[in-house]
Amino acid sequence: MTTDDTSHGTRRGRRNDPERRDRIIDACLDVIATVGVAGASHRRVAQVAGVPLGSMTYHFEGMDELLHEAFTRFSTEVSERFEQRMRAATDADAARDAVVAIVLEDVFDDTRELVLTHELYTLAARDARYRSLTKQWMARSRDALQHWFDPATARALDALIEGFTIHYALDDGPRDREEIARAVNRIAS
Repeated sequence: MTTDDTSHGTRRGRRNDPERRDRIIDACLDVIATVGVAGASHRRVAQVAGVPLGSMTYHFEGMDELLHEAFTRFSTEVSERFEQRMRAATDADAARDAVVAIVLEDVFDDTRELVLTHELYTLAARDARYRSLTKQWMARSRDALQHWFDPATARALDALIEGFTIHYALDDGPRDREEIARAVNRIAS
């Protein structure tokens, strides 16, 4: 028997490890969170994923395709959590509390996600394909916020969330729930 099973259009190895592509994408995100996009390589990702180096070129045409897939997955997952938090709000007060929780619990509770967010922003500043991802992410955030707030307020709250993200990422000071709540209330009142 050969290593290729052309009757089904797939390589035999892929059929035996159907989650390999997903593991590679997850490993890519882990590598980026550890060493940044600049330190991410096929070899490093393959090692973290526990796959042969050849799997990288089998599943992805190049590092750029892998990075784009990884950041697409990341931004989609973060957007889904954001939307869930806003959907769970039962009134305007709960919606404002949800915005505070997004800043303190969703963004800052996980250093990995904070690093991934900023790595994506850096790519988006230089490359329109990644900027497209961040625009989709912002649109989803604003749509979720517009369930409770008018479009202008939703845009301002989205910017506030991003601003706190940047400030707190670069400041070692404590995160002040009351400061964030006051800012959200000023914008949303």
